[in-house]
Amino acid sequence: MVKELRERTGLGMMECKKALTEADGDIERAIEDLRKNSGLKAAKKAGRTAAEGAIVTQVAEDGSFGAMLEVNSETDFVARDDNFKGFAAKVLAKVFESKSEDVAAIMEGELEDARNQLVQKIGENISVRRAAIVDAPAGGTVGAYVHGDRIGVLTVLQGGNPEVAKDIAMHVAAINPVVARPEEMPQEQLDKEKAIILAQPDMAGKPEQIAEKMVQGRLKKYLAENSLTEQPFVKDPNQSVAEYAKAAGGEVLGFTRFEVGEGIEKEEVDFAKEVMEQARR
Repeated sequence: MVKELRERTGLGMMECKKALTEADGDIERAIEDLRKNSGLKAAKKAGRTAAEGAIVTQVAEDGSFGAMLEVNSETDFVARDDNFKGFAAKVLAKVFESKSEDVAAIMEGELEDARNQLVQKIGENISVRRAAIVDAPAGGTVGAYVHGDRIGVLTVLQGGNPEVAKDIAMHVAAINPVVARPEEMPQEQLDKEKAIILAQPDMAGKPEQIAEKMVQGRLKKYLAENSLTEQPFVKDPNQSVAEYAKAAGGEVLGFTRFEVGEGIEKEEVDFAKEVMEQARR
């Protein structure tokens, strides 16, 4: 846990150990305390993601809607296998055709049989984890981008065109914003961030009015850094994503982002230790 906290914060071992002890082993609480006490600006997201697999997408020719799917395997070697890719394409086609996100219903019958056959052939567990359908409003368009089969994004624009929507999807894949627009940030998240700001060392002893101005300024910066429309566009940092869309006659309405294995912890195996144990038997 100390190692993970060090990787996420960049702080020293003893400082991380102390923070974990005081937080009763709760890494997220330890990070919050460190941000309050040391002025640590941010921490990396937990890197212990999960299963391997692939993200696949499909967008209607007229850009009116798009589908995205995550299919998991136990190793990324299998995720690169043509049989695995063919199975993922079949499931995606069903999701696209039915415009349904109900994975259990989609997998009934023929596709579940195909999954079982693939498991028998490959010797690894294969699972269809989740699906998303994104619709564009009248006059809008959906764009899609997949990076390395591991990160997939669907974006929705009012106006604009498919190329612009795809470019913005690429930005979302790279930068991973929290929300599409500042006003969409949950109040709970803002309250949490405000508490962290108020507890930082340079806020101590400040008059209430000055402290409030500082808090509002930092919250504004936080919203700009974490809201898609306010972020500098990756292809041209001199303009925001909203400005890029507007120049093409579009407006960003939202996005959906999948990353393989996010939120699923994967057991780490020490292969050298495992081989040594086998050799001793």
